[in-house]
This record gives sequence, structure tokens and C-alpha cells, in this order.
Amino acid sequence: MLYTIIGHDVPDSLTKRLAARPAHLARLQALQNEGRLILAGPFPSVDAVDPGAAGFSGSLIVAEFANLKDAETWAQADPYMAAGVYVQMQVKPFKKVFPI
Repeated sequence: MLYTIIGHDVPDSLTKRLAARPAHLARLQALQNEGRLILAGPFPSVDAVDPGAAGFSGSLIVAEFANLKDAETWAQADPYMAAGVYVQMQVKPFKKVFPI
């Protein structure tokens, strides 16, 4: 089943994000290599593709996991959690309707 993982950043998280980004991307790459990653990316803090120093307010990941517990366990082990980038993570089941 698909799950959404939404990470909410602490204020002024950009420096911490940049430091933990390689490890975070490596985990996403592993999901992609397994064919389980649907999409992933950050929420810019301002209305711009490249928010510069404004940074990001959080991230969204949509991926396939066997069950909610597995998705939650994976999310809690994210390097952004360990680095203090995320203040909170939400994991919810997701039903994809479009595109078909």
C-alpha cells in the first residue's frame, strides 16, 4: 500500500538540511531502486523553486510499504529526524487515484 510521509521542519532548518541531505537522498534512492518510491521533495518556504536562504518548511514522500507500522518505522529512521531537521513526521495511508 502507498503511504504519505510528511516531515515538518524546525525553524531555520536549512543548515541542518544541507548537512543531512546526502544520507536522506541515499535512503530515497534505495526506495527508488526497489521500485517503491512514487515521489519525494521539499516544500519551499517561499513561492519559488529555489527558495535560497529562506529554505524549506518540510518534505513530502509518497512510497510503498507493507503496512503502516513499516512506513512509520522507516520515517522515524530518516536522517533528517536524527539531524533535528524535522520537528514532526506524519505518516498516513494513501490511495492513488490519478494519474491512472
